Amino acid sequence: MSEPGDDRTVEPNPTADPDERTANPGALGSDRTDPPADPASELQAEREKAESYYRSWQRTAADFANYKRRVEQERSEAQRLANAALVINLLPVFDDLERAVASVDSHLAGLNWVQGIINIHQKFWRLLESMGLSEIPAEGAEFDPACHEAVARQAGPEGRVLHVVQKGYNLGGKVLRPAMVIVGDGSGATGQAGNPGS
Repeated sequence: MSEPGDDRTVEPNPTADPDERTANPGALGSDRTDPPADPASELQAEREKAESYYRSWQRTAADFANYKRRVEQERSEAQRLANAALVINLLPVFDDLERAVASVDSHLAGLNWVQGIINIHQKFWRLLESMGLSEIPAEGAEFDPACHEAVARQAGPEGRVLHVVQKGYNLGGKVLRPAMVIVGDGSGATGQAGNPGS
């Protein structure tokens, strides 16, 4: 308690605690003033920032376009490989069916069940064609190691395919299975039985 007659008043000491002085910045006058901003330099800085954002957007858009193209290529390649695997597994069955149709005796040719097997063979071939399969031309053609596989040589024109042992096929323009062929060795007359022109 203050005693009567004590006229002392307590005033805050401005130098007592510097933290107290900075706690209320409005209480003190501002010693520094920000220089007025130059509109031209601000505009230039904003333009550079916008240009940087635009370049980043362009890179991101290009990366996304590349990603979409890569995904589409991978999907297409996966589909092509799946088709190739399926066709490779179906070809031996088709070969057997084709040999069965080719070896039908002429006495049985008019029977209904024989005609049914021939029709099944034709439908099977149309199905394989719809999947992109095509036969590699071989008989009488010039031997091509890219699509023919020589299993034997016989007397006949040099480098000419004389006989097809097993048909070859392309799938989508690429060799799926090369044709197994017998090739002429260059010895013998051109009128040999293996020559298609005879």
